[in-house]
Amino acid sequence: MTQQTIDFNPPSDPADALVLSQYAERAYLEYALSVVKGRALPDVCDGQKPVQRRILYAMDRMGLAFSGNTGAKPVKSARVVGDVLGRYHPHGDTAAYDAMVRMAQDFALRYPLIDGQGNFGSRDGDGAAAMRYTEARLAPIARLLLDEIDMGTVDFVPNYDGSTEEPRQLPARLPFVLLNGASGIAVGLATEIPSHNLREVAATAVALIKNDKLTDDELFEMIPGPDFPGGGQIISSPQDIADAYRSGRGSLKVRARWKIEDLARGQWQLVVTELPPGTSAQKVLEEIEELTNPKVKAGKKALTAEQTQLKTTVLSVLDAVRDESSKEAAVRLVFEPKSRTISQQELITTLLAHTSLESSSSVNLTMVGADGRPTQKGLRQILTEWIGFRLETVTRRSQHRLGKVLDRIHVLEGRQLVLLNIDEVIQIIRNSDEPKAALIERFKLSDRQAEDILEIRLRQLARLEAIKIEQELAELRAEQAKLDDILGSPATLRRTVVKEIEADAKQYGDERRTLIQAEKRAVAEVKVIDEPVTVVISEKGWVRARTGHGHDPAGFAFKAGDGLYGTFECRTVDPLIIFGSNGRVYSVPVSGLPGARGDGAPITTMIELESGTQPQHYLAGSPEQVVLLANSGGFGLLAKLGDLTTRQKGGKGFLTLDEGDAVLPPVRVKPEHTQVACLCADGRMLVFGLDELKQQPNGGRGLTLMEVDARKAPLLSVASVLKGVRVIGLGRGAKPKEDDVRNSAYEAHVGKRARKGKAVDAFQKVLRVQALG
Repeated sequence: MTQQTIDFNPPSDPADALVLSQYAERAYLEYALSVVKGRALPDVCDGQKPVQRRILYAMDRMGLAFSGNTGAKPVKSARVVGDVLGRYHPHGDTAAYDAMVRMAQDFALRYPLIDGQGNFGSRDGDGAAAMRYTEARLAPIARLLLDEIDMGTVDFVPNYDGSTEEPRQLPARLPFVLLNGASGIAVGLATEIPSHNLREVAATAVALIKNDKLTDDELFEMIPGPDFPGGGQIISSPQDIADAYRSGRGSLKVRARWKIEDLARGQWQLVVTELPPGTSAQKVLEEIEELTNPKVKAGKKALTAEQTQLKTTVLSVLDAVRDESSKEAAVRLVFEPKSRTISQQELITTLLAHTSLESSSSVNLTMVGADGRPTQKGLRQILTEWIGFRLETVTRRSQHRLGKVLDRIHVLEGRQLVLLNIDEVIQIIRNSDEPKAALIERFKLSDRQAEDILEIRLRQLARLEAIKIEQELAELRAEQAKLDDILGSPATLRRTVVKEIEADAKQYGDERRTLIQAEKRAVAEVKVIDEPVTVVISEKGWVRARTGHGHDPAGFAFKAGDGLYGTFECRTVDPLIIFGSNGRVYSVPVSGLPGARGDGAPITTMIELESGTQPQHYLAGSPEQVVLLANSGGFGLLAKLGDLTTRQKGGKGFLTLDEGDAVLPPVRVKPEHTQVACLCADGRMLVFGLDELKQQPNGGRGLTLMEVDARKAPLLSVASVLKGVRVIGLGRGAKPKEDDVRNSAYEAHVGKRARKGKAVDAFQKVLRVQALG
C-alpha cells in the first residue's frame, strides 16, 4: 500500500509536504497525551487531576478558603464554574460542575475538599441540583493543598490564553493521591486508586522519611488496605492486598456490613448498615426485584431454568426488603426472613452471593509521576515520590521565606541606623536636592534601605518604635537561624517535614471506616431435593426430565421428524454430560432440566458450543460413576462423571482428538466388570483386562485400546464386560443379526491391550458390541 500525501493546497516547496500516516500518528499521539496528562490521570504530587486543581485554585483566589477557625461565606456554584472556565479550564461547564460536585460528596471522597450547600446528589445515583441552586466553599482540609501556594513552593505556568497564571501542582502537605484516590479512563490507560485512611498514610510517610530501608511487609502493616468512604469490609487475604500494593494492580473482594436485630416473639431481621464501594441501596433493591420478579430475556419465550431456580432460592429465604436510609442512618437496608426458623447465615449467604452486597473493587495505581510520565506505581514508589516532592516543597518554602526575612532584616537595620542619627537624617532630607543619594553616601545605605527611609512615616520615628525594631530584629534573626539550619541540614529538613505531617494528621485524621478481615467468598448452595428422575433426550438434542424411574420409552412423544436418543434413570442431584464433536465436554444439572409435560428444550440453549461443534453423545448419572471414553482412532481412557462436570457454559476440553477422529458413545463401567471389548469396522474384536487402563481425571488422548486403521477400519464400539459380549450387526442379505459370544468363542478374542484382535464370524457388517445382560 503506497502512502498518500495531503494535496488540497500543494506547498510551494515539496519538502513541506506531509505524509498522511505521519500526520495522523502525530495528531493522535498529541491527543492521547493531552487526555492522559491533561484530563484523566491524577498527579502523584498533589493527587489532583487538572480540572480539580483549577477548581481549588480558583476558589482560593475567590476568597472561599477557611481562615483561622472561620469559613468564608459560600457562593453560588455557578460563580465558581464560570471563573474556572473563563480563567483556567476552557471546557464544558457540565464537566467542571460534575468534578466540583464529586469533590463535595462525602460518599465519593474519603476527605471531601469542598463544603457544599444544597443538593449535591446521593449515593443512590441521584444527580446534584443545577449549579444555579447550589453553593460551595472550600472545606477546612483543603488548606493542606492551598496554604503554601504563595510561598514560592510550586511553579506557575501561563493559562490557556496567557492572560494569567495557574499552578503546575498544588503544594500538598499530605499524599492526597492515596487519601482520596481517583478514577479515570484515558487513551490506552486507566486508573482506579482507592481511598486510604489519613492517619495510616501519614504514619507510613513519617516512617519512610525516618528510614527509607523499611521492607514492603513493614509498609503493608502500617497501611493494611484501602479505607473506603462508605466503610464496608475487605475480605481479600493480606497476601492479595500486598500483591496489589506491590505491583500497583489487583482486585480486592469487598462486602457490606450488617447486624441482626431481634424483634418480638422470636422474630429477627437483617439490617445492612454499610455498603461496598460502587454499590448503592437502590442498586441492591433493583437486583432483589430482578431476582424475585425476573423478566423474560430477549429472544426467549419463557424464563430460563436458571432464572426460575434463582427466584425459588431467594423467595425461600426472603420475605420482604425495604430501604430505611435517612439523615440519621446514611445506609439502612432491612431484609425480613421468610420465617424466624430460617438460618441467619443462609439468608446472609444468599444475599451476598446474588447481589452487589459482595463484589470486587479493582486497584490500578496509574498516575502522572514526579517525572511527568504516566506510570503504574507500587505503594512504596508512590510514597517515595511524594516524600521527594514534599522535601523539595519545604526547601523552596524555606528559601522563599529566608529571602523575605533577609530583606526585612536589611530594611530594619537601615531604620535602626536612622533612629540613631535622626536629626542628621532630617537635616539631609530638608537641605539636599538628592536626599536618596546623599543618605546612601553618608550612612553607606543600600538603595532599598534609602528608599524605605524616605517613605517612612513620622510616627515611626518615636522612641517606642526603636524598641519594636529591636524586638522584630531579634525574632527575624532567630527565624533566619532556623531557616539556615533547615536549608543546610538534610536531617533538620526531614525533622521539619515529619513534625508538620504529624501535626496535620493529628488535626485532620480520623478512625478507619473499612474493616479488613479475610473471609471466603459467599457461594450460594442451591438446595435440590434428592429424588429419582428419568432424563429423556431426543435425537435432535431436545431434553426433559420426568419424575421417577421405570417409564416405558415408547410412551414418550417427540416433534415430527424427531425420535428417542436415549433415557437415563438418575437422581435430581446428578449431572447431565454432553460430549461435543470437538472433544469438549459440557454439563447441565439434572435439577435444572425442564419438565416432561412438553417437548422439553434444546440442549444448545443451556450450553455454549463453539462454531462448527455439534453435540454427539449424552450421559446422565452419579458423579462417582466410572465411564469408558474412546474415539474412532483407537484411543481410550477411564474417568468419573464428576471429572467431566464444569460450571462454564462453554464447557472444557477433555478428549484429545486427531483430525478425522470421532467420539464414540460413552460406556458405563459397572463394579463387577473386569474386561473391555473393542470392535472395529473390519469385523475384528479384541477383549483385554480393564486393569490395563487407568483413570485420567483431567482427560487427554488416553491409551491405545486396539490397533486399527483410523481411516479404513476405525474403531466402532467399545463395551465394559464380564466373560461374554453381544455383537450386533448385519448378516446375510443385510438382515439385522445379534450373536452372543461366550465361553471358548469369547476366549478366542481375549488378548493384551493394543493388539489387532480376531475377526468375528458370520457377520457381513458389524455395528456395535455390548455387555451381556
